[in-house]
Amino acid sequence: MEANPPANPATLSEIVEVEGRITNALPLVEQSLREAGVEREQIDCLAIGIGPGSYAGIRSAIALAQGWQLAREIKLLAISSVECIAEQARLLGLRGRTHIVIDAQRNEFYVATYEVAETRVQNLSPLALATLAEVQACSVGSESIVGPEVKQWFPLGQIVFPRAGVLGRLAACRSDFVCGEKIEPIYLRETSFVKAPTPRVIPEIG
Repeated sequence: MEANPPANPATLSEIVEVEGRITNALPLVEQSLREAGVEREQIDCLAIGIGPGSYAGIRSAIALAQGWQLAREIKLLAISSVECIAEQARLLGLRGRTHIVIDAQRNEFYVATYEVAETRVQNLSPLALATLAEVQACSVGSESIVGPEVKQWFPLGQIVFPRAGVLGRLAACRSDFVCGEKIEPIYLRETSFVKAPTPRVIPEIG
């Protein structure tokens, strides 16, 4: 898959929240609209990141987009974090074969490989789960490793986060709109549930 930037990226801007992991999205939406001089009624498309990343945060973003589409019948775009990181790496000047690495917990990583060129990025291998040893085997020669927090495991890696502005750049040249009820977070593991044990009955002391 290839991604190309829009012709006029100067029209894009972003609001960055740095106060912690728990974010109330609606005030940020209001701030963005206010600074852009745009009313809610003028929005005809929302682009949301679907991960991999913070599962609760992604679910909240999807719920907000679904509610907005129900109220306004707008278009929705769902874009992965690895696409955003690959494009952000291009904008930062990285070139060549680049591995996007995101912590997947449980001693595993989400990994996708891109060829980053001057004017575009091209996906070479799809997103998959990998062990630390498997990712270390990828980091040979001139190949780069980038992603959030990668320096914890790969000292020569470069920290690159998915940015809202980059999400907007990608969305500006996409038309693969989706219905809100069909959007799911990117989560490569099978969902499993563990039944809670029967509550222990503590006998009364007479």
